[in-house]
Formats: sequence, C-alpha cells, structure tokens
Amino acid sequence: MSALGRLGVRLPIIQAPMAGVSTPQMAAAVSNAGALGSIAVGATNAAGARSMIDQVRKLTDRPFNVNVFVHQSPTPDASNDASWLEKLLKTIYKSFADDPEMVEVLLETRPPVVSFHFGLPSSETIRALKERDIVLLATATSMAEADAIEETSVDFIVAQGYEAGGHRGTFDPDAKDDCLGTRGGIMDGAGIAAALDLGAVAAQLGTAFVACPESSADEGFRRALSSPAAEHTVMTRLISGRPARCLSNRFTALEEALRGQIPPDYPIAYDAGKALNAAAKARGESGFGAQWAGQGAPLARSLPAGEMVEALARELAEATRRV
Repeated sequence: MSALGRLGVRLPIIQAPMAGVSTPQMAAAVSNAGALGSIAVGATNAAGARSMIDQVRKLTDRPFNVNVFVHQSPTPDASNDASWLEKLLKTIYKSFADDPEMVEVLLETRPPVVSFHFGLPSSETIRALKERDIVLLATATSMAEADAIEETSVDFIVAQGYEAGGHRGTFDPDAKDDCLGTRGGIMDGAGIAAALDLGAVAAQLGTAFVACPESSADEGFRRALSSPAAEHTVMTRLISGRPARCLSNRFTALEEALRGQIPPDYPIAYDAGKALNAAAKARGESGFGAQWAGQGAPLARSLPAGEMVEALARELAEATRRV
C-alpha cells in the first residue's frame, strides 16, 4: 500500500493540529475534502479528548489525526517561579507520557491517526496503539530526533522546519537547536510541490489554516494575521516556556525587559501567559495572545477549510504541470 493509502487520504496535505486554534469542525472539513484533518488534544484532558474525537466522527467518516503532547514533565523551581507571577502558575497540561487516562481514550476510540509532539511515549504505549491499527506520526526538528523516531515503529516522521509557526517539536527544549529549515513556510500548492520534490510523502500546513472560519483564532489574532504585523515573526520561549514561533506583538516585546530571566518549565509558564492574555483582552488589548504563526504568515487566506484544501490541490496540480 502507498504511503498516502496508509494515511487513508487522496491528497498529500495534512492540516497541522495547532492546539488552541484547530477545531473538530476544521479537521472534519479538511478530511472531507480529501486531505488529513487534525485535532490537538494535548491542551485538554482525557474527557475533553473523547468529546473532540466524537465531534469529528459525527462530521466525517474520513480518516483524521489526533495529536498529543509528549513533553517532559515540568520541574517547579520555587525561587524562579516566584519571580514569574507565582500565584498564577500551575501545571495546566499533562504530558501524554504521564497520562494513562489519555492513552486509554485513544486505545478505546481508535482514531485512524495519532501524532506525537515534543517527544515519544514509551515503547509499550506505541506498541499498544499499533495493535489497534492506528497510524502513528511524530515530529522531528533534527536528525537526532528523526533517528530516534526511526528506531521505533512510528510510521511517519513530520519534519518541522525552524520557520514553522507554533511550538518547536524539540524533544529537549534546553538542547542546542540547529535551526534546520525546510525551504520556507508551506502556504500554497507550490510549497507542497517543493516538499514532495524533496522526497516528502505529504506536506503539513498550519498557519495556512489559521484564518479559516472554522479556526478558533480570536478576532485580534485574525486582524494581526491580515495586517503588516504578519510580516514579522519571532521564536520565543517567553509565552509558554518552550520555543515557539509567534507574530511579533506586545507580549514578545517583553522579551528584552525579561532578558536573563528563565521562564518556568512548559506548561507552567503558559498558564501565566494565558492569564496575562485574558486580563489584557478584558481591557480591549489583543497584543498579549499566543499568536502562533510561521514565516509564511503574510500568505494566509481566509477561505473555509474545505475550500482551502481544494485551492491547495489546484495549485499543487498546476505546480506539478509546470515542472
């Protein structure tokens, strides 16, 4: 069976999971259009994951991907955390590696595809998922991470370039990042064609889907994405405690003022970031959000997700004809 056949899709396009932005409605629309839609359950609990999976299944009978976060469990540092708004901090997301309830939900619901970000779960968990005939993907940002994935029975490696939006999938956020790229952020069919030409089976796009009406991006994020602000993105640990690419905004501007101050571990710092954003939005200020976006942000289009997939397919076909 071909690689696309194993994923159960017609088009070599994957909608990135994008925790906090993707929705069951978006994933279903993408899957119904022939690509692989994705939901992210790393920012919810097992009950929330079950609900999201059920919602997708009510909207599509096509394969879809469920993404989990396999991050290192945070180590609180009382002294450092106290200087980082101690009263606002707590661990808001469990790692999939420490969440047997989430594992059980995936084993029971058997989504067609499951993907890992920030690392790999235990070999026992991988084996159990494979025994349920679930296709597995894992993010790599370096050759070492790709090699580690290849040593497991994970089916596909998602090569994430430094130019990509959102959280870097690095296994160890404190390790030196070689900042490897993938020829620019992928936002259209020509970019997909370039990825396939390099040997990829499919291309995963995230920022390209943020402006879709099915996305849960707030109005402030949408306005920024369609403004000159989209031309400037920065890699920062400030917002969540892990490296992530974001539109340059008032939150990222705090980096200079806090230089030398180490954020608490992910996702402890993220809880403080979310509290700051909520307080700012209550006062009409949208510049403190986690506006995750890649370097291709200026090319974002506000098409419905299904129409976006159709446009990408047309552009891919045209780019292939030109070659």
